[in-house]
Amino acid sequence: MKTKYILAISGNDIFSGGGLSADLTTYTVNKLHGFVAVTCLTAMTEAGFEVIPIDKGVFAKQLNSLGSVPFSAIKLGLLPNVAIAEQALAFVKRHAGLPIILDPVLVCKESHDLEVSDLREELIKFFPYATIITPNLVEAQLLTQTDIKSLDDMKEAANRLYKLGAKHVVIKGGNRLSQKTALDLYYDGKDYQVLESPVLDSNNTGAGCTFASSIASYLAKGQSVFEAVSQAKNFVYQAIEQSNEYGVRQHYEKD
Repeated sequence: MKTKYILAISGNDIFSGGGLSADLTTYTVNKLHGFVAVTCLTAMTEAGFEVIPIDKGVFAKQLNSLGSVPFSAIKLGLLPNVAIAEQALAFVKRHAGLPIILDPVLVCKESHDLEVSDLREELIKFFPYATIITPNLVEAQLLTQTDIKSLDDMKEAANRLYKLGAKHVVIKGGNRLSQKTALDLYYDGKDYQVLESPVLDSNNTGAGCTFASSIASYLAKGQSVFEAVSQAKNFVYQAIEQSNEYGVRQHYEKD
């Protein structure tokens, strides 16, 4: 079988639990050839977890280097500022028709001081070009400017995201609504699908990145959007089961 190529436009997690490390490992497990365009670096400093954007000229050179690669899907993760997001959007527009997975990272777990208002507006511009968006509950609140405290609130937020241009939406609720059940909500503009799994007492750092890159992998291999979401949910559950102190671990499956 011919190898398929898949791209991650994402940041580097210095501890390698999430970001491009999670993306590339997920691609490898799924027997895909993964590429990456780095959007930012990170570091743990005395001031806390720091996000360091890549110079926009360097980022442009990365994207220009990849223009002729026949990708089967593109996953976007942390876009640290509007300048980087604008360049990424231009690249996505040149690849219209591919499965595009947008994980709209607006809040890092380690740091809530990212400027989000301008970036929020820029991320919404991706929605018409994205096959699916995968915000967590906090990001869904920021994108829709609503509070989400119940499943009905999640449904309303998913509908708002759909009306903003998203074709398919998954809101990752995690254990924010229940301490016993990890609840995600999928919406395609017609039907809502609730995906549930038990909450694991394990480190889930990198779970969001792994979820989005797993969806991208399954879409690259030709699965439908809901099939990709369902399998990604199971994939992430297994990855969290094997997590260590630095984050989730994607295992290598046998043929």
